Amino acid sequence: MEDEKKHNSELIKSRARSLGFLDCGISKAEFLKDEAEQLKQWLAEDRHGDMQYMENYFDKRTDPTQLVENAKSVISVILNYYPEQKQREDTYQVAKYAYGKDYHFIMKRMLKDLLQYIWEEIAEVNGRPFVDSAPVMDKVWAQKAGLGWIGKNTNLLSREYGSYIFIGELIIDLELEYDEPVKDYCGDCRKCIDACPTGALTGPYRIDASRCISYLTIENKKEIPEKFKGQYQDWIFGCDICQDVCPWNLKSNPPVHEDFKPHPDLLSLSKPEWEKLSKAHFKEMFKKSAVKRAKYEGLKRNIRFLSDSAGKGNNSQ
Repeated sequence: MEDEKKHNSELIKSRARSLGFLDCGISKAEFLKDEAEQLKQWLAEDRHGDMQYMENYFDKRTDPTQLVENAKSVISVILNYYPEQKQREDTYQVAKYAYGKDYHFIMKRMLKDLLQYIWEEIAEVNGRPFVDSAPVMDKVWAQKAGLGWIGKNTNLLSREYGSYIFIGELIIDLELEYDEPVKDYCGDCRKCIDACPTGALTGPYRIDASRCISYLTIENKKEIPEKFKGQYQDWIFGCDICQDVCPWNLKSNPPVHEDFKPHPDLLSLSKPEWEKLSKAHFKEMFKKSAVKRAKYEGLKRNIRFLSDSAGKGNNSQ
């Protein structure tokens, strides 16, 4: 039985890599007791801002058997998105994960292919793919599967691939061989904490999402609070500051998936061109991008916030 579980696990990991995933790990599907307590505290401290959906489906978020009946295994996969070409430095910035096509659709398709392979080659399992669009604690499962550790910036960090990685899961009702978590390699480093301009990283492994530039430019639907003027460093959609300063992102440059390569205009637009961006150009440039989450009006709000800051001489650049 153990040999069969090991064999099946090796087949799944090999297939995942052949489909284009950087790496694959497997953990036991079980209730996340410690993480449930941490999530309760995080929500009680109101560090999730207006992301009320984080309060929903608490049981499903902390117990995969609530998502897939009789779940036995969580298969975690990662995919690199660090771009070979980046935006010019003297313009408004978009988080690198949104340079190309929306990762939700790309990874979901790849995970469905992996699930189909399991069906055809191993067993007719009951299972579902998840990519950051359901109540699944993806970083926790990736950590449990040995794909990295959750760093002081609260992102998953890999010794081999850094943190510019997307995470996805297959939750299935088949017992497999489970991987061991890796140790935390952050050490005494606190570059991410010191670099965060809004103080969103309130301490090691602690984030106040309501102060995070990514939250404020994407999830936040209201006007951006005046107190953050001069702190944005030109970010208009998301933020990569805590990743850009992380030493683990200097060590690796794996190949980027073809679908995550940026639209040419994204690389060349100047600040005045961003400020004059039309709705038609927005739709064309971000047709299949995650930037659509902010909508045209939201992106223009973010640009206006920065241009107003600059006009008052408060821009930190």
